[in-house]
Amino acid sequence: MPELPEVEVIKNMIKPYLEKKIISYAIVRNKKLKYLIPRNIVNIHNQKILNIKRRGRYIIIILLYNSIIIHLGMTGNLFIIEKDMLSYGKHDHIDLIMDNNIILRYTDSRKFGFWLWETKNYKDNIFLKKLGPEPLKNEFNSKYLYKFTKKKNIPIKILLMDNCIVTGIGNIYASESLFLSKILPTRISKTLNFKEINILVKNIKYILNKSIKYGGSSIKDYRQPNRKIGNFHKLLFVYGKQNKLCKICCTKIIKIKQRNRSTFFCSKCQI
Repeated sequence: MPELPEVEVIKNMIKPYLEKKIISYAIVRNKKLKYLIPRNIVNIHNQKILNIKRRGRYIIIILLYNSIIIHLGMTGNLFIIEKDMLSYGKHDHIDLIMDNNIILRYTDSRKFGFWLWETKNYKDNIFLKKLGPEPLKNEFNSKYLYKFTKKKNIPIKILLMDNCIVTGIGNIYASESLFLSKILPTRISKTLNFKEINILVKNIKYILNKSIKYGGSSIKDYRQPNRKIGNFHKLLFVYGKQNKLCKICCTKIIKIKQRNRSTFFCSKCQI
């Protein structure tokens, strides 16, 4: 699943091609992804894009009077292609045809992503309004996170994956941040002291920013809008490294399941 860094990279890369441009029309080849594609998107015509934003793992295309909210699901990608490249595959579900000979193409093999039509005040959307703060913003800080951890009797990894507390960290970056912070993902949240939380918050921001710099992690399906892979997966310490030796201490990396999600850690480096 594309996580915050991957979605941020996509947003940054499509923005120069789409901002202040006109959507001439849409080609919708599959009207049902996770949800039905709204009729307003199917019939869109001559709509100017004012801005492209990201909230958590959602991309928001802001129009003059409305907005389009896109969630990539498990395997969704957005590609920028030339208008004369209209050939398409069976997983290419939506094309936004722009007035500058560019197409924004949505591809999704498992069809768990979705597109929503919303008012210009997209922040009131049912999916967005319940999201916690952005982890790269100043409002996500040690005091904020400690306010939650000191009351929670759940593993710290589970808490970091709660989008109502902090949005978009995701499975890869939760595992990596906890490793850098030397904190076991199974540690009960309320056992962490403020110093440990301070280190964890700094490492969350560090890991996310570094992944963005390297174009995200192309572990499975994710590709950048130019179809190139991201390179941060080459720098991972623990995620996907089960039975391989820890880069720090040479202990075998362990994989467990937490709420049906894979978790990776080093039992020697993390306590």
